[in-house]
Amino acid sequence: MTAEIDWAALAVFVLLLGLVTAIGFGAARWRRIKTLSPLEEWGLGGRQFGTWITWFLIGGDIYTAYTMIAVPALVYATGAFGFFALPYTILVYPFVFAVMPIFWKVAKKNNYMTAADVVYGRYGYRPLELAVALTGVIATMPYIALQLIGIETVFHTLGITGKLPLIAAFLILALNTYSSGLRAPALIAVVKDTMIYIVVIAAILLIPFKLGGYSAVFETADAAFLAKGSGGILLTPAQFAPYVSLALGSALALFMYPHALTGILASASANTIRKNAILLPAYSTVLALLALMGLMGHAAGLKLTNNNDVVPFLFKTLFPGWFAGFAFAAIAIGAMVPAAIMSIGAANLFTRNFWKAYINPDVTLAGEAKVAKMTSLALVAGALLFILFLPTQFALDLQLLGGLWILQTLPAVIFGLFTGWFRSLGLLLGWAAGFLGGSWLAWLNDFKPLHTLHFGSASITLYSGLLALAVNIAVAILVSAVLRRAARGDRDLAGVN
Repeated sequence: MTAEIDWAALAVFVLLLGLVTAIGFGAARWRRIKTLSPLEEWGLGGRQFGTWITWFLIGGDIYTAYTMIAVPALVYATGAFGFFALPYTILVYPFVFAVMPIFWKVAKKNNYMTAADVVYGRYGYRPLELAVALTGVIATMPYIALQLIGIETVFHTLGITGKLPLIAAFLILALNTYSSGLRAPALIAVVKDTMIYIVVIAAILLIPFKLGGYSAVFETADAAFLAKGSGGILLTPAQFAPYVSLALGSALALFMYPHALTGILASASANTIRKNAILLPAYSTVLALLALMGLMGHAAGLKLTNNNDVVPFLFKTLFPGWFAGFAFAAIAIGAMVPAAIMSIGAANLFTRNFWKAYINPDVTLAGEAKVAKMTSLALVAGALLFILFLPTQFALDLQLLGGLWILQTLPAVIFGLFTGWFRSLGLLLGWAAGFLGGSWLAWLNDFKPLHTLHFGSASITLYSGLLALAVNIAVAILVSAVLRRAARGDRDLAGVN
């Protein structure tokens, strides 16, 4: 489908984008801080965000514009299988409740600002720290690019062609982040999430009414999948294992990403994190309702060349221009918030665990903030280059790899919070086995996230990231056991001598 410019939609869109831009620049003066020079202020908001700001911030950085576009697109293309995103966001919150307050306490006590800081503090092993830091930065880059793809999708639906509007959006994002740090997306997230709730409530009430009710939506979607010969509104038995493994693996990976951990580290207390683990499932409800829009696309008779267009074209087709503009602004702002947090989280990693560790160990607090600011600009610029000069599919493939890669940092980041049994070399070799083995599985499967294991005449299909994590943990256990036994033998020998 193609779009002509709807001037009412465009006017509302530009007005709201201007509003959040002003909020972003004004965020530097929020709470009357004297300076943003220390990295803790610029990159973590001074670690002072309470329950509600943290709720909006974490919700804003894990429920991205690409989530609002890609999840309905997957449901539009495959039906029930696309709903795996719903149980995965539910599974992650018990993990957050149990683990992340401990992570926060360790980081706060020792003034750690990144996951790699926590790893180095626990193991004192630079190669393991570097592995965690580089994985975080590499996995984040295509994720930022996909936020810009979300903005580009909105521009396409508005009827705006060319790359100049995308470059303008990049400049707004980059300058907001540079000037205000984490405070900018924290404040904008409040506006963004409020808008998304309004958009979703309007959609679930009015779209089915226009399409003949929810029964008509499900019947039409089911008929469309039958006609296509693939997909369906119910899972088939063959989809059970991949569905469950994708949900579990994605849940374990989500809070390993730098942007998600940045929201955790910026919280005012461990109790703030626990409260948010209880409150954040409200976003899962919104996600479920967004996913339903994929089925609504079939009921609305949309014929799309790009599945990602389903939500924007639903609003353009079924709502007046001014409200479509409101919805498009919510999606675009929903891209800018997580992209800003992603660039900040990755910049913190580069500054603390590469620049300070290897380039300038004596860098001042103000110097750290300056390096992080410049790095955040470079990261967003790099993501823009992805979109301008490389095929979109390349960014999509890298993002799928990003989830697999970031999952391999879980043993190094989390296990040391609870036990001292693992050895740093074991965790590093486990990470390498998971990172390289998972990448190989992705290559074998043409960058699809699933891999089929064959056992004679039987087979099972699972998420490649989860298989790589199993290898990662197995190698870490084996190597750590050997190293512990060797150390015990050395101690026994020393005792004899």
